[in-house]
Amino acid sequence: MYQSPARSLCSALSTLCCAPCTTTSSSSSSSLLLLRSPVPVKRALSPPALLGSSSSAAPRCGCCHQGASAGQCSAAVGPGVASSRAACSMGNSTSRLYSALAKTLNSSAASQHREYLEQSDSEQVDPIDPKDLLQECQAVLQKRPPRLQRDFVHLRADSTSTHRPIRVMQWNILAQALGEGKDNFIQCPMEALKWEERKCLILEEILAYQPDILCLQEVDHYFDTFQPLLSRLGYQCTFFPKPWSPCLDVEHNNGPDGCALFFLKDRFTLTNSVNIRLTAMKLKTNQVAIAQTLRCSETGKLFCIAVTHLKARTGWERFRSAQGCDLLQNLKNITQGAEIPLIICGDFNAEPTEEVYKEFSNSSLNLNSAYKLLSVDGQSEPPYTTWKIRPSGECRHTLDYIWYSQHALNVNSALGLLTEEQIGPNRLPSFNYPSDHLSLVCDFSFNQDPDRLL
Repeated sequence: MYQSPARSLCSALSTLCCAPCTTTSSSSSSSLLLLRSPVPVKRALSPPALLGSSSSAAPRCGCCHQGASAGQCSAAVGPGVASSRAACSMGNSTSRLYSALAKTLNSSAASQHREYLEQSDSEQVDPIDPKDLLQECQAVLQKRPPRLQRDFVHLRADSTSTHRPIRVMQWNILAQALGEGKDNFIQCPMEALKWEERKCLILEEILAYQPDILCLQEVDHYFDTFQPLLSRLGYQCTFFPKPWSPCLDVEHNNGPDGCALFFLKDRFTLTNSVNIRLTAMKLKTNQVAIAQTLRCSETGKLFCIAVTHLKARTGWERFRSAQGCDLLQNLKNITQGAEIPLIICGDFNAEPTEEVYKEFSNSSLNLNSAYKLLSVDGQSEPPYTTWKIRPSGECRHTLDYIWYSQHALNVNSALGLLTEEQIGPNRLPSFNYPSDHLSLVCDFSFNQDPDRLL
């Protein structure tokens, strides 16, 4: 179960393998441009120079840029990953690493008693180059199949936007405790779910598309992986866990899962942040949302970004509907009745036929679902956003959405889904895709027509 800081630290140090931190002289924003285009990402055939630049130096483990202040990288790769490589020397970073780990784990434990509310991002962090992190992930993943390639579909050839698009990524990444302990993916080998490698697949997917805003669900490795790494890539990070997370029922869990929201600090300024515990029939529920109002540095415009994860399972349709109504009411208040443009990302656990979907479609917030625009008529959702095989049979559903204010925002492009052939007969997750849900990515721009803006 969830361990004390001291116990966690001993466990982490016993499996840790790391080399001195590598920093770049360029700003995080310029580094991020290196991987902004969704170019094919290939596995490295051998560990890159960063992992060991000479024959006398020990190769470096994946996903491990250490040596920063509180909340920094503790995403160490444990034993069993690329076992043919020699153990990495800790070099001169040992004391810095110990301090970083101790502070990170203590923050995690302290947050447990404060309901895991948002950690401060006020401390300066050592930046890392996304290209270097990607290379390290690829070194860890050498023995896995190549990453599945997807293409963007451009939806507005006549776009006259004068500002850079805002790239938003939505993804239920599959909580590690649930993947290993509860979800029963009968066609997915347990070896494919090893966190030491699966986290690198998740990071590889994120790094391939370089979102300006990242919305995640089922995050149970926030404090030891995502917050330390993404903060060093230039993101401001927020996490809000489920009060009664099912992850806590799994032996050797890493704490509760929840929603996490990340945005690039060089592109946006936070003006308001609200953690929402959703209600249904006036009762507080186990589902949550985060809503943040951001100001775009380039345009000066305000917009609201929200992330949520509604109740799962058949038979809970009315419950999800009530949660959706509560979320919409909260967002109406936050956006001052749609005066502030809105983007909502989430795993709604609801097909388009459900009442909660209709509530969002017909809301006074004037919302549209971005992925409908990929259909021929622009009115149909994708055939699936999740595809898995459980003991009860094959589950193929459309549950994940990116909603947006269609009066104020345009969808310039959207990332196409994986085909059935790419997914393969064993479905998801797999050795080359880390979650049972597909990531959704859209590029948004502000509508330039003043007559349509509210």
